[in-house]
Amino acid sequence: MKTDLNTNGEGMGPDKKPYVHGRSERESERLSYQASRLGDLLHDGTNYPPGSNVLEAACGVGGQTVILARNSPGALFTSVDISPESLSLARAAVTSEGHSNVTFRQADVYDLPFGPGTFDHVFVCFLLEHLPDPLLALGKLKAVIRPGGTITVIEGDHGSALFYPDSADARAVIRCLVDLQQEMGGNALIGRELSRLMREAGFTDVRVSPRPVYADEGSAESQEAVKNIFIAMVEGVRNDALAHGLADEKTWEKGIRDLYRTAGPGGSFCYTFFKATGIRKG
Repeated sequence: MKTDLNTNGEGMGPDKKPYVHGRSERESERLSYQASRLGDLLHDGTNYPPGSNVLEAACGVGGQTVILARNSPGALFTSVDISPESLSLARAAVTSEGHSNVTFRQADVYDLPFGPGTFDHVFVCFLLEHLPDPLLALGKLKAVIRPGGTITVIEGDHGSALFYPDSADARAVIRCLVDLQQEMGGNALIGRELSRLMREAGFTDVRVSPRPVYADEGSAESQEAVKNIFIAMVEGVRNDALAHGLADEKTWEKGIRDLYRTAGPGGSFCYTFFKATGIRKG
């Protein structure tokens, strides 16, 4: 696996649903590490012309923001998030790399403080999976794009995780994360729905490209990414999964051990991200 796995968006919404992965220091570190590993895979093909005004919706701790600013130094980015704590971390990350083309602002994606057609482009990464109404969010984002402008949306899909050796317990602990996110109003399987959502939101020329990642013992670095990103993400919901009765402790511990086996000798792990682009016509 040359890059790695999921999630950077903050849970936004009228009812302020909690973010399933939490906002601990460990989670912030995981997100930043993940973003640095995802850069080549997910940002390939995403560059904005000098002078473009670009909205990054739900910048989180700034992992994607740094890559956007670096890849399009002449573009002007406005990065918003609902969490002031995340915005502070994002601002520090951008400042530490010396980028000066990003402005940060606290905002809810359902109630954006921008007029119609303010932006040439919108970039969204790992946000929709956390929202109770992703279609409404896409509509709000569409409203702030000028006619002829574009949107880029990137999401994962936990149902796309394939691994060897197979294990019912490993699949069960991943399902715990999926079910918890659903209880919180989100959808951890949203990657497969991007085409439908984008079209229903009124975007045209919608194109979706799967971006698979793969790891086996031929790349120790890729196996470490599986452990530090995907498995760490699943481990992060242990207490909630047990408290909600989604798994017992024995099943949980065995499932996590089996996931680690997929990133060890003789194991393999594959996961697919989905990147969608569309145009606002009129």
